[in-house]
Amino acid sequence: MTKPLANRIALVTGASRGIGFATALALAKAGAHIVAAARTQGGLEELDDEIRKDGGSATLVPLNLTDSDGIARLGAGLHERYGKLDILVGNAGVLGPSSPIGHIELKTFNDVMAVNVSANFQLIRCMEPLLKQSDAGRAVFITSGAANKATAYISPYATSKAALETLARAWAQETANTNLRVNLFNPGPVRTRMRATLMPGEDPATLDTPEQVAEFIVPMCAPAWSETGKFYDYKTRTLMSFRAPA
Repeated sequence: MTKPLANRIALVTGASRGIGFATALALAKAGAHIVAAARTQGGLEELDDEIRKDGGSATLVPLNLTDSDGIARLGAGLHERYGKLDILVGNAGVLGPSSPIGHIELKTFNDVMAVNVSANFQLIRCMEPLLKQSDAGRAVFITSGAANKATAYISPYATSKAALETLARAWAQETANTNLRVNLFNPGPVRTRMRATLMPGEDPATLDTPEQVAEFIVPMCAPAWSETGKFYDYKTRTLMSFRAPA
């Protein structure tokens, strides 16, 4: 039986654990060849093992996404090898400090923005030409409810996700008349290491797993997905449009 994403190339960032790991595995099960980027070599190797168990294939890319030249080299390598990119899942992100704004150092703030915003900006710059070579390029960025809630005490994270949302929405408008579709996905509270760091007293058994979440990201990466510039809220299972504040 033909898999829905057969012969498609999918780049997933932050693929060594959590939602990135689960999404990469789910995309591979659907037939995509996975280009898995992350800082953690061991986690990437575990992902590769799991993908191969299911008969899939992956290319592992140990990469710190703050290395903008490294992202550019990755784009050049994908162009040379495949001539296109069908799917981009911008998942990599860092939580940063949990502290009042006045107690946060500028460098710490900038470090969060570098991973959560600037790295995705560079990914867009370097991967857009490849995604446009696809017959149905799809980009999904993982965001957070902290962006619109302006959650207290995690201001660098909330700010970075708000910036990411605006960046993705602007890109969606710029590419609306192409084969590329750009959307955002909000997983909400999920059983990940980041969530455990933020909420150490929370019972993880009360949360959905990354694997459950990934099953809803995969359809947004498929050629049949037609929406762009939208926000999928996993908790309510709702695809939403952005609107001006009331």
